[in-house]
Amino acid sequence: MADVPSPVASFVVAEIRRARGTAGMTQEAFGRAAGFSASHVSSVEGSARALTMDFIRGADRAFNNGGLLERLVTQLGAASWFLPWLDAERGATQLRYFEPNLIPGLFQTEEYARAVLRLDPRLAEGEVEHRVSTRIERQAVLVREDPPQVVVVIDEHAVRRISEGAEKMMSEQLLQLVACAERPTTTVHVVPAEVGLHVGLSGPLSLAHLPDGRWLGHLENQLGGDVVDRPDGLATLFERWESVRSEALSRRQSLDLIKKVASQWT
Repeated sequence: MADVPSPVASFVVAEIRRARGTAGMTQEAFGRAAGFSASHVSSVEGSARALTMDFIRGADRAFNNGGLLERLVTQLGAASWFLPWLDAERGATQLRYFEPNLIPGLFQTEEYARAVLRLDPRLAEGEVEHRVSTRIERQAVLVREDPPQVVVVIDEHAVRRISEGAEKMMSEQLLQLVACAERPTTTVHVVPAEVGLHVGLSGPLSLAHLPDGRWLGHLENQLGGDVVDRPDGLATLFERWESVRSEALSRRQSLDLIKKVASQWT
């Protein structure tokens, strides 16, 4: 299972050690409840063994805390600039995404997400795996009891972009995108390559409609991302959203295109 990156790991290990002491649990007793040996617990607490999400989930079971530590790691492990959008996405009643270059994160398979994240040379393998896990966990919003209405617009280049030897991965990714798009609450549209230049090529954008009636926007860039909540900024994002949406194929035409491309790589 994925290692939890430092300094999050150091903080969480210290909290586990403190909670274990407060509960009067020896390493052996804690290990039995968590599903790990006493020597494993000792190694994690002594920083000789990496902290993993499996260990964290075991700690949550041992402390019977309703998954508190796992939620804490998920929050702390996300970049600070992304947390406001993450909260908005989880509680939104409507979501809008435009992506010119990649399949949006909310619809990525593990392998596709891993390949994308590995493009950043600064990320150690443990951090990549943690981010993959976090990205996949985000997808729970699509299947919750009352899911948001989701509309996605992607450029055809994002559908066709592939690395050498990654045909199987991309086929599986596109088939997952189709499966998501066939849900009654999710719609996917593709801007065909024949459109050429359009306003969306300046970058991806996301919009979330919150339960209190507000809209929140999000823009990603090479250094991180920005949350947009000012009326003038939101107005601009909606104008650009409507522009790219108007250039896109219908829902059925889009799904036919995605299926056709996926079939070429199976």
